[in-house]
Amino acid sequence: QVQLVESGGGSVQPGGSLRMSCVSSGYKYDSWSGSCMAWFRQLPGKEREAVASIFSAGGSTYYADSVQGRFTIARDNTRLTLSLQMGSLKPEDTTTYYCSIRRAWSCAGEFHDWGQGTQVTVS
Repeated sequence: QVQLVESGGGSVQPGGSLRMSCVSSGYKYDSWSGSCMAWFRQLPGKEREAVASIFSAGGSTYYADSVQGRFTIARDNTRLTLSLQMGSLKPEDTTTYYCSIRRAWSCAGEFHDWGQGTQVTVS
């Protein structure tokens, strides 16, 4: 049974930093090695958005314009973990963040597995 578990959310003042982690289990190495992982969030009144994503091969990354330069995504293909370092946090970053994986050789398309989410509050 595959599972993604996020941790590291919390409360912070504007301008502060948080680091979130996502630990995976139950994945075979082949499905992890050719995959795209991402952090998603859904802000009030808006559609769910990919905050950042990273592909396994080559480590190419994507960032939403709203977090570019403030957030850094990273993955450890040995430990099968994903992280998101968030800096210069703003109140509008407040929401639940989800770790997700797309078991395919691209980041375009539907994501397959999701964590339960971790709350980030900036105030």
